Amino acid sequence: MPPKQYAEAAVGEPADVADARPAEPRLQLVAEPSYEQPVGYQGLGPSAMNRSFFVLRGVRVTAGPGLLFVISGPSGAGKDTLVEALIARVPRLRYSISMTTREPREGERDGEHYFFVDREEFERRLGAGELLETREYGGNLYGTPRGPIQRQLTEGFDVVAKPEVNGALAVKTACPDAVLIFLVPDRFSYLRERLLARRTETNEEIARRLEIGHREMTFIRRFDYLVVNEQNRQDDAVGDLQAIINAERLRIHRYSDESLEKVQST
Repeated sequence: MPPKQYAEAAVGEPADVADARPAEPRLQLVAEPSYEQPVGYQGLGPSAMNRSFFVLRGVRVTAGPGLLFVISGPSGAGKDTLVEALIARVPRLRYSISMTTREPREGERDGEHYFFVDREEFERRLGAGELLETREYGGNLYGTPRGPIQRQLTEGFDVVAKPEVNGALAVKTACPDAVLIFLVPDRFSYLRERLLARRTETNEEIARRLEIGHREMTFIRRFDYLVVNEQNRQDDAVGDLQAIINAERLRIHRYSDESLEKVQST
């Protein structure tokens, strides 16, 4: 059996589409959009069909299905902090926990910060098509499990994931209706300051992340939204993310014909 290939953490040139594809084996997805199913579940399977409800003028209206939001950007842009604040602020939003083969750091708990597995188990899940995207960094494997996202969507929740940039593009390939948000600082120099403040990596590792970050910035145009996380103005960035979620939830095609007819008749 040939060795498995994983997407590299370093992103290639913008014209290199291969870096934006899911790692082999490719997921078995819907070949063409099905207009009989909620748009938001293309690529995640027909079982994720639950919808949320709200009351408008006394009429119970069926909103669109749960949505998958993917927030990415260079390391140090503030993804972890903003996503944590966003989940605390936005009802019906759940976090997609990544899987990794690296050892837990101090204070990290399995099933809360990551799903920690060994390489054999990771490769088994990859071969079974259970990972939306994978990458290798520092000799460790990382990936986004498909099952938990599908279960949360089935329960009627929206989901937010925060993979690396090439991972976000791979998720978009697997799930075309995922909403991609690119997060950047107001100054690139702030990335180094934030990475140093973590005190979790060596100077060489930080330099490599900054090098990758420069290349990742060239992929901004492949995303749906851009959010600037200004220094000392975190609440503004969280508000921008919340506005994107609210706007996507209110798009007309998220609603059933029956619900739109109820609104029109009120």
